[in-house]
Amino acid sequence: MIKLQAISKYYGPVAAIKDINLHIQKGEFAFLVGPSGAGKSTIMRLLYREELPTTGNVYVGRIDVSRIRKSEIPHLRRRMGIVFQDFKLLSKQSCFDNVAYVIRALGMSPSEVEKRVLMALKVVGLLDKRKSTPEELSGGEQQRVGIARAIVNGPPLLIADEPTGNLDPETSSDIMTLLDQINQRGITVLVSTHDKIIVNQMRKRVIYLDGGKIVSDMYDGTYDFE
Repeated sequence: MIKLQAISKYYGPVAAIKDINLHIQKGEFAFLVGPSGAGKSTIMRLLYREELPTTGNVYVGRIDVSRIRKSEIPHLRRRMGIVFQDFKLLSKQSCFDNVAYVIRALGMSPSEVEKRVLMALKVVGLLDKRKSTPEELSGGEQQRVGIARAIVNGPPLLIADEPTGNLDPETSSDIMTLLDQINQRGITVLVSTHDKIIVNQMRKRVIYLDGGKIVSDMYDGTYDFE
């Protein structure tokens, strides 16, 4: 599902990541962890083509993301769900419309849009909030809307960059449980996080970055790999 081959990313003389090789299989749930500046967000941005690698190749499925044209980027991003730390919701739009925004752009019929949006909101437990705006929701509920938006098109891959960074511990645990349930539906999930407690509780694959390099890669792992 994800393959990074000899990936490096430099900003001027500074290396954000150096010679990364990583393979995440279809259906896996994996954490990217490590200190600030370790390269986690850089890897995420490379996957959805917000950035290009300085050297190496980035594959999502069979697509070499590092070689596609700019005009193909929207098609790439429709094949993945992306969850952000700061939610990135339209504050004056309802939950329904925030989730529908993505698939309306694909030209789906109104009936198909409604069917998919209501199903996505049901998955994240917010069917009763479909008419509410983000301003009327808690932080955890806003992130659930973000997750619903990410899965509404049925992507094979979901990537989440610090999805619980702005949430309290109990809400963070609920969000991670939801991501685990989504993974059990067959969706590959990759999460970057600083949350040691969550990582240690979930015991998934844990890829530890430091100084732009992978220093540990463990299945049934913990944050404190030493």
